[in-house]
Amino acid sequence: MTYTIEAAQLIPGRGKPVQDAVVVLEDDLVQFAGPAAQAPATPGATTVTADTVMPGLWDSHVHLFGLRSSDLNDLLLEPVALRAARCVTDLRRGLDAGITSVREVGGLGVHLARATDEGTIEGPRIYAAGAAISITGGHGDMHSFPLPWMHAAAETGGELRLADGVSECVKAVREQLRRNAKLIKIYASGGVLSEVDHPIHQQFTGPEIRAMVEVAGQADRIVAAHCHGKPGMMAAISNGVRTIEHGTYLDEEVADAMLETGTILVTTRTIMQELVDSGEIPAYAMSKLEAVIQRHAEALAIAREKGVRIAAGTDVALSGANVPDSWGRNGRELSLLVTLGFTPLDAIEAATAAGPETLGPQAPKSGQLVAGYDADVLILNGDPLADITILSQPDRIAGVWKAGIRVKS
Repeated sequence: MTYTIEAAQLIPGRGKPVQDAVVVLEDDLVQFAGPAAQAPATPGATTVTADTVMPGLWDSHVHLFGLRSSDLNDLLLEPVALRAARCVTDLRRGLDAGITSVREVGGLGVHLARATDEGTIEGPRIYAAGAAISITGGHGDMHSFPLPWMHAAAETGGELRLADGVSECVKAVREQLRRNAKLIKIYASGGVLSEVDHPIHQQFTGPEIRAMVEVAGQADRIVAAHCHGKPGMMAAISNGVRTIEHGTYLDEEVADAMLETGTILVTTRTIMQELVDSGEIPAYAMSKLEAVIQRHAEALAIAREKGVRIAAGTDVALSGANVPDSWGRNGRELSLLVTLGFTPLDAIEAATAAGPETLGPQAPKSGQLVAGYDADVLILNGDPLADITILSQPDRIAGVWKAGIRVKS
């Protein structure tokens, strides 16, 4: 099917906006995007008008856990089928919020991707990591449970995998590749929601990280590294990871290392702001979050000022319309970035054109309104360059196309 979208403004994802524009979608590709005066004739096309047309949004850091609270212990306590069922609604909420592609960095995404690809359920394109890999006692370990429970969960395809030593790390990566993971996710520092580890402390040694990067690279996959502390970031960057997730204690030295290697920072401001605002996390986690949230804002500012490549990711993981850090709230990340000094156009680029780049060789031709790219498109009521909060209001997103098919109207 062919669509002709006539818009007062076209935001291409990368580059300057175009006024009085036309976008032509034919089957699953963009055929034309540019000034109306240069648009080709499209007899028989369905014509749509809009205030703004732009690429579908990428959320480069999400989880499909199907949890109703931020207590990650429920990953081992609630049935997988129940959590997967909740994710069906989550994915639909993502589409309604304008999210047409996600990079899922640990969760049920490797399975749900098959269901969205075959059309069984509606949702964004899912590029999933399978199980996130952690050291024993690290951020991806459920510290209150017996260790054999963690190993048993991993053996049945759980969302977390513990690995210690080079050989075990290599095996853990190969297990995710066996599940057709499109990237590998590791925890290279401590975290906030985990109970006994410290966000600053490095997790995994340099040789362990290098081995995982090497094995992933043999299959044209990149490694994404959860990192708050500087030691973990420097170890991850020097050993070849593609993306740093969070980057809380990023400073100028880290930024310079990222510039030299082309490493990308994925922002994740939404989870920090929404959890601290809600207060709905355990006391041990709240004390850690309160200690890092301002430093995280400073890190994003340093990265932006230094010119580090930045992609927008939310870390949304929860199910339920009124639950903080839940699916459907993804668009808030752009508003939060603008409050930290990003221009609206920069925030939009981080949430569109920059998204595919976080996948390295697995990157699709997506995130830009350019001829030959995936026909993943939004039309908006209003101008997000004048009011970026439009992209956090699903009712202002008047239409969503995924692969040339209108999935919201």
